[in-house]
This record gives sequence, structure tokens and C-alpha cells, in this order.
Amino acid sequence: MAMIAVAELRSNPLLTESSLPYQLPPFEQIRNEHFAPAFDRGMVEQLAEMNAIATRKAKPTFANTIEAMERSGVLLGRATRVFGILHGSLTNPELDKLDSQYAPKFAAHGDAIRLNAVLFARIQAIYGQREKLKLDAESKRLVERYYDDFVRAGAKLSEAQKAKLRTINADLARLQAQFRQNVLKEVNASAVAVTSRDELRGLPESDIKAAMASDGNYSLRLSNTSGQPVLDALEDPAVRQRVMAASLARGMRGNEYDNRAVVTAIARRRAELAALLGFPNFAAYQLKEQTAGTVEAVNKILGRIAPAAVANARKEAAEMQTLAGSAPLTAADWSFYGEKVRAAKYAFDESQLQPYYELRRVLVDGVFFAATKLYGITFKQRKDLKGYTPDMMVFEVFNSDGSALGLFLGDFHARPNKRGGAWASAYVPQSKLRGWKPVIGNHQNIPKPPDGQPTLLTQDHVRTIFHEFGHALHGLFSNVKYPRFSGTSVPRDFVEFPSQVNEMWAAWPEVFRNYAVHHQTGAPMPKGLLDKVQAAEKFHQGFKTMEMTAASIVDQAWHQLKPEEIPDDAVAFEAAVLKKHGLDFDLVPPRYRSTYFSHVFGGGYAAGYYSYLWSEVLDADTVEWFKQNGGLKRENGDRLRDRLLSRGGSKEAMGLYRDFRGADPDTTPFLRRRALVE
Repeated sequence: MAMIAVAELRSNPLLTESSLPYQLPPFEQIRNEHFAPAFDRGMVEQLAEMNAIATRKAKPTFANTIEAMERSGVLLGRATRVFGILHGSLTNPELDKLDSQYAPKFAAHGDAIRLNAVLFARIQAIYGQREKLKLDAESKRLVERYYDDFVRAGAKLSEAQKAKLRTINADLARLQAQFRQNVLKEVNASAVAVTSRDELRGLPESDIKAAMASDGNYSLRLSNTSGQPVLDALEDPAVRQRVMAASLARGMRGNEYDNRAVVTAIARRRAELAALLGFPNFAAYQLKEQTAGTVEAVNKILGRIAPAAVANARKEAAEMQTLAGSAPLTAADWSFYGEKVRAAKYAFDESQLQPYYELRRVLVDGVFFAATKLYGITFKQRKDLKGYTPDMMVFEVFNSDGSALGLFLGDFHARPNKRGGAWASAYVPQSKLRGWKPVIGNHQNIPKPPDGQPTLLTQDHVRTIFHEFGHALHGLFSNVKYPRFSGTSVPRDFVEFPSQVNEMWAAWPEVFRNYAVHHQTGAPMPKGLLDKVQAAEKFHQGFKTMEMTAASIVDQAWHQLKPEEIPDDAVAFEAAVLKKHGLDFDLVPPRYRSTYFSHVFGGGYAAGYYSYLWSEVLDADTVEWFKQNGGLKRENGDRLRDRLLSRGGSKEAMGLYRDFRGADPDTTPFLRRRALVE
């Protein structure tokens, strides 16, 4: 292995372990030019480590093969984690270029490891003897996961097939990077310009100020979803139409960011990959590793939900059409008139809530308060530690006995160079093997107010903060030996379950009263308004369920095709799928259309977007368990932490669920929550 020059070590902070507490990446020192050398060096080092394991003369053992593999790749892992954090949250043209350049290189690097026949032979030998090796449960599972990972990656293919697989993987890495970059650039290019302040009537003053452009006009930046937050309040129907039209046209306008051909190319290559590995389609390949298990199981649950969701959405539309009068209702009007129906039914609108939802108060007196009550953990802000932007917040987290647990970072504000949506990331994954404590970040896209103004949240923002912190808890509570199992390293259709459970505390009376206070007067939200907020939780579940189900079905439709069945026209295919399933209701477009469906075509949710609904079955059943067992109590939190959240992927996911719940999940609470049954 080549030595790293002292001068290079000093000048590139990625090449050495961070000296900051918890190995927090030294973001203030990291520059764009540091990544390529760290990537290159990291790949060389890991390949050398893997080659040494593969060619070791001693017979294969768990320690000299499986555990040694878990110890490898430290530099590459550190560099790619930091790159992923910055490229997602604070990108620039240089990082975009690196993403495009290195995505196929990383794919080739992974293939060089997983398609190494000599290395796989050692893994296979240990796998065959695993029952006789007297391994603890986590180590035995690690052997099984490595074996399955290599087989799924093509380790049993012929050399000719491996060569074809390498080409497919490189193509997919390049195409997915192109898709991600197109989506972000198109969001910025599609911002809706408005010249008159009067056209923005209805928007809160803070939103109007945030939209003000340098030339004195206004720019309404789009979020990643089909529906746009500003449509709740914009009174001008023409502006609403422009916003919705701009949103739905993303990725299909014939410009340089057009994603239609990219979508079909990704779908075709995925179908080819599945066929090469012996699966009928890519969905079958993906679902074999999920708790759902099969295509049939996913189709069954989506098929059950879709008709009821559409029926409910049509009823909701009829209510709104009455308010809209003779003018035909459109998708651009749904949120606006939906707010009016909610105001009529529950006598409140979003603007009444926002003064009671100040960002820091929601985080500290809501999210953290609930976590302290439930798990006994406490938080201390570390202003001496910095993130990658000045307004990031860093907190040290402690167990109930005062021992250090990890770090939590919050990056809550939207930026033009930040990808859409909300997500959690492990900046440092927990691992006893490596002696790492967790460093976890939450990221959102809340509009940043003008300097000196408070950040006031919508109801959806509040729910999302609690949701993403559920992912953070999954990472912070991780207590496993091997990094392969750390935190959220669980099946895709299980990963959303803990985060969705954590949403329940946003409306829990004891928690709600603690954070929902007026940002100026400190007065609590009036009980009457609180009652209305809670009563409105089931409001427009037809719409919400339909847009989510439609997106899930579109995702499955793309990935249940054979290579020769992939269509050339992505837009026509999507329309045909929606019509086939009775989801061609123009007032409710899918939550994401194919051309900006980043979860599926730019991320890790391919054939997996259904997992939000699937996880919600577990979530709703767990909420019922908490209610039946006294709610916000330490013994309840300790049970969830000890039996599920701390275990990561070290045990089969549904086994963890049964360990916690004591039974298989009941679907009735989910159906009731979604207003799919009486």
C-alpha cells in the first residue's frame, strides 16, 4: 500500500480521522479539491485490504475474512459520507462534476470487490460452516448478510455475465447522478417569477419577504413534490395555475434538464440487471430483501388502498367544488379550497397556527422534550462545534446516566443548492468494532426568513421535524458491533417505521402544550385551536393517501417490467398506469411524477416507495400500543429502544418488531387513520 506524504496529510483533512469530538467532520477545513485525492486513495487502500484478505494463505475464518472486511474501507467511507452530506445540502458545480465523474468509478470499485471470485470463495466457505462456528447471533447474521450481498451483486455469475453486469452498474451510476442533478437544477430554473406584490396576496408576510428577489420582483421557488406549499394560501388563481403548471412540467420541458429519456434508460438498465441475476423484474429483485418479500404482497396492499383513496378524494373534491362555485376545480386549486373547507369545518387555517410554531421552540421544547420524557436522554448545544453552514445547530446527546451518546446536527433551512425534501444522514455511524459513537444530521427545506425574523413553521414542517428525528433516534440509539448493521441499516420498507412512530408525539397533549406557544407573547395555543388541530388530523386523507398511493403504483409499474417492455415515452406510460388503476383523477396528481421522482430514479427507493405506506401499518399499530400502555413513559421508551431501535439491522426486521410489540401488526389502525374504513 502506498504511503501518504506528510504534506498531503496536513493539507487534506479527509485523509485522517477527525480530531473533533465524536470525529465530527471538520467542515470548515474541507474544500472541493480534497475529495478526488481522498476518493482515489480510499479506493486503492480498500482494494489492497480486500486483496490481502482474499489471498491470505491461512484458511478462512470469521476473524480473518468477515470481520477483516468490516474493518476495511475507513478512508473511503469517511470521504464518501462527507461528500454525500455536502453534495446533498450545499452543492456547487464542482461537486456536481465530481458526482458525475466518480459515480461510475464507485460502481466499478464495488464490482471489483463483490465480483472477486477468490474473496467470495472464502465467504462461501465460512457461510457453509456458520452453524458450527459457535458465533454470536450478530456475527452469524453478518456472515449471512455478506454472503447474500455478494450473491445479489453477481458473485455467482460467469465471467462474461460479470462483465455485462459491470457495464450495467456503471451506466446506472452515471444515469442516476444525471437524474439527481437535473432535478435540482430544474427546481431552480422553474421558480415562478411574480412582478406584483398584489399577486402574492394571501401569503404570510414572512413568505412574501422570503420570495423577494434582488431586482425588487418576487420568485416562488418550487419544492420537490407535485403540490406546492404556497398553493395553500395564494388567492390569485392565475398565479396558482402558473405554480402548479411549473411544478408538473419539471423534467419534461425539452430543455437541458429533461429527464424523460433518463427515466426510461434507468428503468431499462435496472430490468436488464434483474434479468441477468435471474429475477423476472427489478421489483422482484428489490423486494426479496424487504419485509414485504414479494411483488404480489405489495400489489395486494396497494390494490386494496387505491380504490378507497380515490373514492374519498372524489368526495373531498365535491366539497371543495361547492366553495369554488361555477369555476371548475383544478389541481392548482385543491390546497387553496382545501384550506377553506378546513376553515369551515374546524374554524382555523394554517396562518393561525404558524405564530405558535417557532423553529427552535418546536425542536427544543417539542422534539427534545418528548425524547427526554420517553428515553431519558438530554441535549446540550455545542456552539463550539460547527456544521457546514453558520445557521446549523449542533447538540451533544447524553444518556439518562450522563454518559455520552453522540451528536445531533440540524440543517433546517432551504437553499437553492440543497436538494429538495427532508432526510437524515449518519455523519459517523455507530460501531463498537471501530469504537465510533454516532453523529447524526437532520435536513429540511424550511424557507429562511429575513435576518432578525423568527422561523415560523407550518403544520407539515412540525410533523416533518418529529419524523426526521425518529430517524435520528434510530441512528443515535444504535448499539451494534458491526458497521454493516448500524442505525438505519434495515430493509427499506422498515426504515420509515421508527420515524413515523415519532410523529405521534407532535400532537401528544403534554408535548404539544410545551412547544406550541406564541413566539411573541409566550401564550399557549388556545385549547379550542388545539382541539381543532387534533380533530383535523384526518382532514383530506383521501387526497393524501391517493397521491402517495399513485406514486407508489407508478414506481412499481416501472420496476415490474421486463427489459423489452420498457416504454420509450415515460409520460404516456405513467398516464396509462394511472388510468389502469383508476388513479387518473386530474385533481390529484401523484406526489411525484416520474421525471422528478428522486426517491426512485435518483435515490435508494427504487421499487420501494410503497414503504412509506407499508411502514405506516407498523407505525399505526405501534401508536395504538403506546396509547394502551400509558403513552409517554420511560418504560415504554426503554422497551422500544432496547428491543428495536438499538438493534439496527442485527436481526431480521419483523423479528425486531415482534420482540417489541409482542405480536404481528394489526392493519386496522392504519386503515382507520387513513379513513379507509369506518
